[in-house]
Amino acid sequence: MNKTPEEMKTLDRMRENYVPDKVKKLNDKDIQWFRDAKFGMFIHWGLYAMLERGEWILFSEKLNVSEYSKLSEDFSAQSFDAAAWAKAAKNAGMKYMVLTARHHDGFCLFNSKASSFNSVNSAAKKDFVREYADACRAEGLKVGLYYSPLDWRFPGYFLPEMYWDSALEMKKQCHEQLRELMTNYGKIDLLWFDGEWLALGGMDWNPQIGWNRNEDWMHSKFFQVNYFWESEKVINMIRELQPGIMINNRFGWEGDFHVRERRIDGIRTDKPWDSNDCIADSWGYIPERPVLSTAQLVKNLVSIVVRDGNYLLNIGPTGNGDMEQSQVKRLEELGKWLEKHGESIYDTRGGPVIPGNWGGCTYRGHTVYVHITDWCDDKIVFPIPSENKLRSFSSLTSEQVDVKESEGNIEIKVAIEFRGQYVTIVRLQFESEIVWEGITTRENDAYGLADGLQ
Repeated sequence: MNKTPEEMKTLDRMRENYVPDKVKKLNDKDIQWFRDAKFGMFIHWGLYAMLERGEWILFSEKLNVSEYSKLSEDFSAQSFDAAAWAKAAKNAGMKYMVLTARHHDGFCLFNSKASSFNSVNSAAKKDFVREYADACRAEGLKVGLYYSPLDWRFPGYFLPEMYWDSALEMKKQCHEQLRELMTNYGKIDLLWFDGEWLALGGMDWNPQIGWNRNEDWMHSKFFQVNYFWESEKVINMIRELQPGIMINNRFGWEGDFHVRERRIDGIRTDKPWDSNDCIADSWGYIPERPVLSTAQLVKNLVSIVVRDGNYLLNIGPTGNGDMEQSQVKRLEELGKWLEKHGESIYDTRGGPVIPGNWGGCTYRGHTVYVHITDWCDDKIVFPIPSENKLRSFSSLTSEQVDVKESEGNIEIKVAIEFRGQYVTIVRLQFESEIVWEGITTRENDAYGLADGLQ
């Protein structure tokens, strides 16, 4: 008997029958290094850097996949120096790095038996992930890897129901490559997933308007696809190979930490999170893009940390593997600022004061660090933390500072000529250790399934 059209929709059946495995979350001890680190380097690098128009060029400019693949024949990356990358991160005050082991174009920066489209088979004949991981460890940096499950070279990504065998091949490749990455490169501290959706969230065909995105694409069967990847099963496999690894929320489950891409939002203390953004307004390399000022980078870092998050700052090296000197210089400037003021950043928690337009606070033990980024008034006023008593005060950035307790509030004044160049930091010492219940929230974010399946 012939099957009905409904019976031929394999993706629907997979979705209906899926029973997810249970995934055990990390404990507080496992995630403490991430909370303490505050600042990391993101690196987007691959074949796309040779074309100098960003990491989405294969998709956005509809390039021929076969012709694009031939770029690997010229990908010699003669200037690649993993040690220099790690040194730049260290000098910037960063504590970990995250490298695109494989982006959506499918090209691997590692020796993969699951795909010949990799850097060992390129003109470079190198396993870049191995050199990168070794360089991170040599500088005392935690090792992070970015991995995209999807692959634009597979028709099954775009139309999984029509090209079902292709979709399953892509899935198989994903599982095998994750096993390779978690097995062959020593201890991996962090795994940063991106691109778990199918068909860019879902495409519909309408005879009147042609191909279009499903209006409810963020809740479509193509977007929340843990059932397709068997995400929970894969996470458990990763946990077995790399106990204690931090994993983000972009592979069909809620993750150990949440990603706020190119935004900061409000304070959240119940779950670790990072805000990732670019130093030069592009993930993959585009020449001569304006670099953020040191003042803006400091403000970004402070604004994120006082909200209890981490700043993951992206650098996009050239096709040859160089980092632009303007970006390296800016990183050095940021590192010098952190050398002087890092005690108010590292090993702290955001709070116990809700951030405002003026800035926010971090705290550790008996100490609260007040970070004033914008003087909206001639003084900053906020409630005394935990009904505690102020014992002393000083400043990390100013020669003179005036702090008073008044009617249950702390008042801070600093004359204009004594305010910090980028931010004014006032250190408050209290008699008792700071105790704060923090802020619990849920992310208003469909990508990565936010805090769980919706």
